[in-house]
Amino acid sequence: MKFAIDNSALVEDFFSDTQVLGVVAPVKDYRFCWLLNQTLGYDFRLNADIEIQLAKKGRKYFFSVFEFGETGTSFVHYIYNNQFEGEYLLPEFRHLDFLWLTKGDEPGKDHILNLKQSIKLIPGVQLVTKLEKEMIKNKIHLVF
Repeated sequence: MKFAIDNSALVEDFFSDTQVLGVVAPVKDYRFCWLLNQTLGYDFRLNADIEIQLAKKGRKYFFSVFEFGETGTSFVHYIYNNQFEGEYLLPEFRHLDFLWLTKGDEPGKDHILNLKQSIKLIPGVQLVTKLEKEMIKNKIHLVF
C-alpha cells in the first residue's frame, strides 16, 4: 500500500502572499545578484539553508536561492536559479534563467511594475515577465 502526500495545502499556503517574475539574463547567479545589489541597492545573499534539491534520473540537482528582506517590512525577495547542469527547476519555463519570487505584505500595487522596470535596467537582462501562479505547473519545486 502506497500513500501519496498531498502537498496542495502546503503549496497554497506558501503562494498565498507571493508574486513571481521570470527573468532571462544569461549570466551566473552570483553575478546577477551582484549586479542587482550594485545597481538597485539590494543586499541579496545566497541562502544555502533553502537551496532546492531535486532528484531526477538517479541524480541530485541543486538550485541556488538568493534572499533579500526589505528593512522594516515583512517583504522578502527570493531569486531562484532555474537551471543546474541541464535540468530545470521549472521545466515549463526552460527559457527563463531566474525566477524572482516576492513574499509578504505587498508594499503597493505598483511595486511589481516598478520592480520589473528596474530589473530591465540591469546589464545582461533580456526579458522580465510576470508569471501568473496558475501558469506554474511545478509550484512545489519553489517551496522551501
